[in-house]
This record gives sequence, structure tokens and C-alpha cells, in this order.
Amino acid sequence: MIEILDHDRLERARDTGALVGGILQTLKERTAVGVNLLELDRWTKRLIEDAGAESCYVDYAPSFGRGPFGHYVCTAVNDAVLHGMPHDRVLRDGDLVTLDLAVTLRGVAADAAISFVVGERAASEDLALIDATERALAAGIAAAGPDARIGDLSHAIGTVLSDAGYEINLEFGGHGIGSTMHQDPHVANDGRPGRGYRLRPGLLLALEPWVMADTAELVTDADGWTLRSATGCRTAHTEHTIAITDDGAEVLTLAR
Repeated sequence: MIEILDHDRLERARDTGALVGGILQTLKERTAVGVNLLELDRWTKRLIEDAGAESCYVDYAPSFGRGPFGHYVCTAVNDAVLHGMPHDRVLRDGDLVTLDLAVTLRGVAADAAISFVVGERAASEDLALIDATERALAAGIAAAGPDARIGDLSHAIGTVLSDAGYEINLEFGGHGIGSTMHQDPHVANDGRPGRGYRLRPGLLLALEPWVMADTAELVTDADGWTLRSATGCRTAHTEHTIAITDDGAEVLTLAR
């Protein structure tokens, strides 16, 4: 299903996006050496409920997971990159953390992710991973607009990631979003320009470049959810929800 939002639902999407961006910023500020991942999950639950919103994750049970997910935020650490299930783990100085959050507010969903290093011991290789995903996301957003095609966004994202020296996994990528978290069209993190669905004003897309330092192969944890690099290398993941407008794209998941 591909949804095109009218003016009213686009306004609601802006509110949802701002909430997601704000919660992620609050969580990043609270994420420090000694914090337990389960604490982050409890804080997220409280922030979502205090805003009158609903988690997209708690009851999420897709075919690729061992669902339902049962938590409020994805917490991926170091070699984990996607669908990181919070567990009893205390963060250490130098850990590379990805927080991925999706909520629904007044019937419209938004989805975003951030990667950052905890504490003072940030390795240059980790910062390069994060930078590559952030630049790839910016390139994908810049390529978005009315009459652009999905392949244009995928190509822009993939060019940045491959030029930075990273292999690209095409199993998981960006997606449409609206009244539900995951919708068509799929937005791969690499592709050919001029191909795929033609974008229209009112379309929401969650763009999410992610990379692993020395592999494109994933393995799944025993929890049935957490995806890690097959080699144990570090990873990073950055995501925004955007709205296609009459003259470009608007990033919705920024904290106000």
C-alpha cells in the first residue's frame, strides 16, 4: 500500500515527526556510560505515553522477526545495526549506539534513527561510519522531490556509502510510512537512477542508510530480532522520515 497524505494528515505527520525527533534527542542526552539498555527502554515508554502517542514496536510482529518485539525502542550496540532488542546490558565508554524509534500520534506514524558514541573514547573509524550514513541520508533527501523516482534516492544514498568504501546490504532499507510504520515503496540503499515509483507530494518516506565496517552480511541473534555484522565489525544507522512537497522534501523527524 502507498498512501498519499492530505493537508490535515500532513500536519499530524509533522507533529509525530517532531515527537520522534524530540524523544531521540532526549534519549541521546541521557545515554551515558553506566546506563542500562533496559533503562533506555523504560524512559522511551514513559516519553511516548506522556505525549499521548503509541509505540509502533511493542506489538510489531513481521515475518522476519520472532515477534512481537515487546519493547519501545531499538537499541543496537557496536556490531548490532538493526532491530536491536533492549536487554540487560550496561553501556561502556566508547560503545557505538544506534537508537531507532517509531511512534504513532493521532493516526500518523514517523520513524527515525541516530548513531553516536557513548563517553569520551570515540574511535575515528566509528565516527567515519556515522558520518557516512549521515551524508548518505542527506544525499537521499536532496534527491527527493515531486517526479523524482525511488531509484534516484537509492542511487544518491548508495553513491555516498560506496564512495566511503563500504559494502551495501540490500536486504533492509527505507520504506513508505503513513497510517502504519512500514509501507510501500521500498527504498533500497543503492540502485539505478530513473527507476521505480515516481514520487508525489504528500508521500512520506523513511530513508535509512546503514553500513557495517567490513562486510555486507548480517547474522541474527538468538532473540530472533537483533541483526549484527557477520564479522563482528562496528556498524552505524541514520534515519529520517521525510514528506514529499510541491518543491522538494521536508524532514519531519527533527526535534523542535
